[in-house]
Amino acid sequence: MTQPSAPISRDTIVALSSAPGRAAVAVIRLSGPEAGTSLAALCGPLPEPRRVSLRTIRDPRTSEPIDRGFALWLPGPNTQTGENAAEMHLHGGRAVIAAALDAALSIAGVRMAEPGEFTRRAFLAGKLDLAEAEGLADLLEAETEAQRRQALAQSSGALSVRINGWRDRVVEVMALVEAGIDFSDESDVTDAARAQAYDVLTPLREEIAVALADTRGERLREGFRVAILGRPNAGKSSLLNALARREAAIVAAEPGTTRDVIEVQMDLGGLPVVLVDTAGLREARDAAEMEGVRRAGEQAKAADLVIWLEDVAGRTEPEVPPEARVWRVVNKIDTAPAAEFAHRISARTGEGLDRLAAALGAAAADALNSGGSAGVTRARHRDALAAAVASIDTALDAWTDTPDEILAELLRRAADELGRVTGRVGVEEVLGRIFSTFCIGK
Repeated sequence: MTQPSAPISRDTIVALSSAPGRAAVAVIRLSGPEAGTSLAALCGPLPEPRRVSLRTIRDPRTSEPIDRGFALWLPGPNTQTGENAAEMHLHGGRAVIAAALDAALSIAGVRMAEPGEFTRRAFLAGKLDLAEAEGLADLLEAETEAQRRQALAQSSGALSVRINGWRDRVVEVMALVEAGIDFSDESDVTDAARAQAYDVLTPLREEIAVALADTRGERLREGFRVAILGRPNAGKSSLLNALARREAAIVAAEPGTTRDVIEVQMDLGGLPVVLVDTAGLREARDAAEMEGVRRAGEQAKAADLVIWLEDVAGRTEPEVPPEARVWRVVNKIDTAPAAEFAHRISARTGEGLDRLAAALGAAAADALNSGGSAGVTRARHRDALAAAVASIDTALDAWTDTPDEILAELLRRAADELGRVTGRVGVEEVLGRIFSTFCIGK
């Protein structure tokens, strides 16, 4: 990939790269020009490159031993960050970690890493592109099997290959158009080149537009949203707790107990499902309940699916936006029959809950499964693709009457927008926002 223009910091950074808190093993990483000398100051002569060595880790200020663990020396540029790097694998007690970090930070030129700085250095060194870095961030956050597969594919370059292929074809079209500038006195050459360019650009535009219209990648990252709505005391909070298998929401006999939106993340068949409990819909008694009812309406608009929960003893018509996808679910069937409803449950006894959960999992699969294609996963990708399509559309609309120079400029803009997805061009303004989402040590 093209090397980013932003300079790489010359500081040596250190951080705990394993999970914080007590653990069997803690991994402390260093990266930068002083990584080797720092490791030597902490554990003596450098181990053989890329070979684990058992060492005593000492405070360089006092030579007092901190722990006995593994030391690993990784000279650049064949490292994740492209720089000299080192690791210490220590016992994972809090005191050990604190002492080792304090000792490392006492060495001149070493400082604590900022969130995502190791990965940012990898990007700046050309070890991965921006889309791959975002995929790595998603992999760290993945909570379900489907999210893991999507993130792994993106971090391994699946989306980048697709984007770079589109960009290469735009550049190919641009070269054909620019042939008209170079051979302006040979009309047969320029006409043939422009016709060939049009034949390449038209289907390419459709490919990008199809990817732009597919929202499954973003929805898979965020989860299939299911909003539970209904009248007060229909059992919405009880249903949420029963499906989540924990007491996530307060349940009380008094109507209007739920005032705010409560969200629970679930894994149904390897897919992320977000259950949303909302305030009961009725004429609000006070300002807090009025706000809760308003928020319930907003959740109904944003949901992929609305469960309208009804008490078997008191049927109600769904009060949801007309465009909402609605399942009518009747609760408390342990108290009365409800044969005419497709979804019949008792949140109290658990009857029907397995069937409802299976149906929710199937609905999520229909909405989220992408069939393995490398789709866009972030609004940033979508904005860039939309801008690329807009430039291509402008060029195609004016294809026959527009000078070659203007068409070439429109195509250059489209290529640049595609390049923003992988970080080939114009990424400085988004770097801080992207890498700040990583944890310190990654």
